[in-house]
Amino acid sequence: MKDEILSYWDMCSREGISLQRGMYFRVPPKEGIILMSRRPNAPYSDEMNYDESELLYEGHDVNKTVANPYPKAVDQPWAGINGTLTENGKFATWIDEFKLGKVPAAVFRVYEKMRSGIWTDRGLYLLQDYSYEREDRRKVFKFKLEQAGYDDSLPRESLEGEQARTRQIPSWVKQLVYKRDKGSCVICGSKDQLHFDHDFPYSRGGTSVLPENVRILCARHNLSKSAKIE
Repeated sequence: MKDEILSYWDMCSREGISLQRGMYFRVPPKEGIILMSRRPNAPYSDEMNYDESELLYEGHDVNKTVANPYPKAVDQPWAGINGTLTENGKFATWIDEFKLGKVPAAVFRVYEKMRSGIWTDRGLYLLQDYSYEREDRRKVFKFKLEQAGYDDSLPRESLEGEQARTRQIPSWVKQLVYKRDKGSCVICGSKDQLHFDHDFPYSRGGTSVLPENVRILCARHNLSKSAKIE
């Protein structure tokens, strides 16, 4: 569910796989998976625009091996040595077909790393475009994704158009709230099945961009609150 707080193992359990890499392509209508990070010393340069409705996601390097100990010294691969498409290649090939109108936009569930072992569900994003350009003496993929404007875990009408963007809780707010609430439900102290919640409901005019209006609730208290003002 969008804005849920998860451990790494929670995330693996939800997706039904061991998440050993940061990008997984799945043919629509299935949802692919993207793990992103904007933390200092993150291995890739992932970026979001000012309202976090667009994601510029860096492709992934070749695997580090004895024969190739410096992945960041070579081009990010489109295909492996046997010709099989890498995840980079799958993303890019689908975009080429999408831009020709042959396939729908690929959908991805995006998870952002907040701190070691802790992630947050950013919701669904649509794959729109890419570039494969020289950067620091090698070629790097940059994939552009836009917020879907809906989320299958929420009522479709709750995330439409501009509302989807203003409803988005910025990463800096989540970081402050997580630290302030000590990573636990503010009502019962639970540390399981946590979500970021609007204290004054968004549907009633509450804001997403002030830490004072965002708090952590467990799933039970988040659901019981619904859209009621406490």
